[in-house]
Amino acid sequence: MGSNSEIILISISGPDKPGLTSALTEILAFHNAIILDIGQADIHHYLSLGILFRTTEHNGGEIMKELLFKAYELDVNIKFKPVTDAEYMDWVGRQGKNRYIITLLGKRLTARQIADVTKIIAQQELNIDAIQRLTGRPALDEDEEQTKSCVELSVRGTPLDKEKMQSDFMKLSTDLELDISFQEDNMYRRSRRLICFDMDSTLIQTEVIDELAEKAGVGDKVRAITESAMRGEIDFSQSFKERIALLKGLDVNVMEDIAKNLPYTEGLERMMRVLKKMGFKTAILSGGFTYFGKYLKDKLGFDYVYANELEIQDNKLTGKYVGDIVDGKRKAELLRLLAQVENVDIAQTVAVGDGANDLPMLSTAGLGIAFHAKPKVKANAQQSISTIGLEGVLYFLGFKDSYLNIK
Repeated sequence: MGSNSEIILISISGPDKPGLTSALTEILAFHNAIILDIGQADIHHYLSLGILFRTTEHNGGEIMKELLFKAYELDVNIKFKPVTDAEYMDWVGRQGKNRYIITLLGKRLTARQIADVTKIIAQQELNIDAIQRLTGRPALDEDEEQTKSCVELSVRGTPLDKEKMQSDFMKLSTDLELDISFQEDNMYRRSRRLICFDMDSTLIQTEVIDELAEKAGVGDKVRAITESAMRGEIDFSQSFKERIALLKGLDVNVMEDIAKNLPYTEGLERMMRVLKKMGFKTAILSGGFTYFGKYLKDKLGFDYVYANELEIQDNKLTGKYVGDIVDGKRKAELLRLLAQVENVDIAQTVAVGDGANDLPMLSTAGLGIAFHAKPKVKANAQQSISTIGLEGVLYFLGFKDSYLNIK
């Protein structure tokens, strides 16, 4: 830098108003200043603006005087800080550090939640660069069941112990009823293209096999096997064979009746509308049944369905299946296959599921989200959503209410 140049950081705060940034930068433009960095935030119409600039002549004093008068005229506060060349170059050098996005999601965000999360960030010697709100401002009289709050923290640095940080976040999420996503802020996070969902207890609030079992009069037997399988206590394939054998003789008309009355998970239709609008490819990878997966595909526009095919003879279930069982291993294989078909890097994929048989898929995807999951699944997942419905997936992807018109 030339010997006549100076680097100056100005910090402006006060009531926001149209034309404020324009008026201040016009002064810098008149003096041919070069802007090195600029950032602005607005909270409840109160502005916080920072501009780091370099003078091209030895006229820093004159620029600061004009800025001071303009700030007085605009009724805002302004502070000046000179920055040395060495300080600036040190700051530039730190920009190459790892960057992460930490998303906090819940019904309401409390000071305790923010304090505890930022304490973990500080313990790992990371710096918070920016904080932005993804959800709208909550009304004071809003029904708490309908509220949702989400903020996104952009942090920089290298964690001292990344695994401990992740586990601390997961523990905190359970203790404080808060969902926390911790992701690397890289090119893949900004270009997710394929998202794969489990069906039962994820997209719909039931296990279809349990519904079928109720109609067949073996509800208690099948439900006990289902719950044991989802907890990871018994092998999924073994439990699958045991359960469908109990459905032998059930009339296929029962399936249509169940399909028409599937209880959608909160936020499903809204989430699918947004994902389709944004160009995502979507898939159902389910240990449930193709019949119900295709029903959801037709109703909501999923691109792919892979599930289990029940064998039917004379309009009745035989208690057997056709083809390979879609178990946990198969779900992960299908995720990789679909990524190849859609020509996307595996890091650009997302997987969402709730059961133990979803863990291979969740760990394979670029972003694996345990959704209202069993304790064992949540403990082994990198991200989890337990406080709100499926629209939480959108916030973990970085979408904001304001430009997606999510209501």
